[in-house]
Amino acid sequence: MTIIIAGERSGVGKTTITLSILSFLAKNNLKTQSFKVGPDYIDPMFHSWITNRACRNLDPILTSQNYLKSCYFRNIINVNYAIIEGVMGLFDGIFFPEYIDTNKPKNINDYGSTAHLAKLLNLPVILVVDCSKLSNSVAAIVHGYQTFDPDLNLIGVILNKVGSDRHLQLLENALKSLNIKIIGVFKRQDQISISDRHLGLIPTTELPHLKSLVDRLAMVAENCLNWDILFPLLKVDPVNFTSSVKQASVTQASCLWDPFDHKIGQNKPIKIAIAKDKAFNFYYQDNLDILKELGAELIEFSPLTDQKLPDDISGLYFGGGFPEVFAEELSKNIGLKNQIKLLINKGLPTYAECGGLMYLCENLIDFEGKKWQMLDILPATTQMESKLTLGYRQATALQDSIIMKKDEQIWGHEFHRSAIITNNNNPLFNLQTLYNNQLITEGWKINNIHGSYLHTHWGDNINYPQRWLNFCHNFTDQLYPDSSSSKI
Repeated sequence: MTIIIAGERSGVGKTTITLSILSFLAKNNLKTQSFKVGPDYIDPMFHSWITNRACRNLDPILTSQNYLKSCYFRNIINVNYAIIEGVMGLFDGIFFPEYIDTNKPKNINDYGSTAHLAKLLNLPVILVVDCSKLSNSVAAIVHGYQTFDPDLNLIGVILNKVGSDRHLQLLENALKSLNIKIIGVFKRQDQISISDRHLGLIPTTELPHLKSLVDRLAMVAENCLNWDILFPLLKVDPVNFTSSVKQASVTQASCLWDPFDHKIGQNKPIKIAIAKDKAFNFYYQDNLDILKELGAELIEFSPLTDQKLPDDISGLYFGGGFPEVFAEELSKNIGLKNQIKLLINKGLPTYAECGGLMYLCENLIDFEGKKWQMLDILPATTQMESKLTLGYRQATALQDSIIMKKDEQIWGHEFHRSAIITNNNNPLFNLQTLYNNQLITEGWKINNIHGSYLHTHWGDNINYPQRWLNFCHNFTDQLYPDSSSSKI
């Protein structure tokens, strides 16, 4: 069995509590696999740092219900414990017509929500409740979550931000009539707060005292949770696991479960340089695994500090991140910028998402209004804004690129506070939001660049990275006609 840590709404502390559970398990050397519901990048960084295993995103909107099952089951094979951190409030999802059950008296628009995943994977839920401004009313809240969807297995609560022993007694008395287990009680713990900024928590790479924070989280978890109840819930059950795998039909759900029919570049791996540092670190682990399975060798480099690219590369991968925070350092690394620009102008196949797109532009204007020169490849400038652009998008390709063919569609997610302030007369995508038919044009395609604000997951879209690596493979001989010219 595994559990899902859910919140009655955003901001109730489910991330801190999940991290505390992971920290305690890691402190006791218990092999644990973690998951995060939704398209989040930063929370999984903390999960992975603590467990020393890549956290996996579970998102049926970006992938599919079948892929989600496959991802979950294949990643708990060799672990003893597992935990899933939810997203937003327990029932916060989207309207998805294909998911509606017309046989039910009422429809719950919760596709992609924590509750949806709990039912899909047949897992119990523990609800985190922020009790800082509650006493008897906690019973009404928990009762509502218990009864709202009878198909959901809500087995317990964790009371967070409890003010005192007297406060706790009031909460316990209120919950007695509901016959629900109180699995943990967290007092107000100001010393374990994690700093954040405009896109959420500050990533792990920027926190020098992370180990001491994790140690404190482990200590708090040891004292604040009922481990007699929690340990059996977290433990992976091999018997139930085998049965669940058969029911999930996972062999049909993911290319990563079975070997690929063929790899690209059988003789030697295709070398892809991937930007990985404090400025660029938003990557889905599944995407990286897919590239490797398809025949890529991923070689990390830092646009912040490296003076040159790795040798003999056949492609460039720029993920999202925080180029706006490190714009000055990126701007001043002129030697590397010139080499990247030279290779891209020669046609090096380049995939860039969000922060990567910003880096490819002429300039970046930061929150203070300062302008910094970036790679100067795309004829555009990005500017930081107070407005957050956030949400799922269905993208339709308006032209061929190294990833997609014209008129193909993919689901993606936008999450940024910057905007391109330069007109684009040759956009890559039409983007459609979930709740209206308004189309927004977005993205750039110049030479062999695919650049967009859209974050995508390739779990159910293997043909896209496969197409990109084919471009890389076919372009290698042209870019490096002989070994003497491969060092630029």
